Amino acid sequence: MSDKRGWTILGAVTAIAFAVLLWGGQEIWREAPPIPERVVDGEGVVLFTGDQIREGQNVWQSMGGEEVGTIWGHGAYVAPDWSADRLHREAVALAGQKMSADSVRWMMRHTLVARILSRKETP
Repeated sequence: MSDKRGWTILGAVTAIAFAVLLWGGQEIWREAPPIPERVVDGEGVVLFTGDQIREGQNVWQSMGGEEVGTIWGHGAYVAPDWSADRLHREAVALAGQKMSADSVRWMMRHTLVARILSRKETP
């Protein structure tokens, strides 16, 4: 195989690979699940807003959740467990500790419960 033919094949394969990546990225963007403006219960009381959902996504991403698994699924298995039970256990554990001022500052910067509580708004 000549050098020119080899470079031509490499260029074609690279161009095709990038075309597939661009197409896949567009499909992921187009098929992303919608984020509602607000979520209400059966009585019409607002449970949380779209801004709160996006803020929760930012917290998850800041703690490394998007660096694991697939786009829409596997990260839930390997990222931190932020179920209501886990959040409750974390809050109870933090409430029961005697902490120094430095420990409180660290907690307010690094724990999920603290981040949620510090940003809590009435919808």
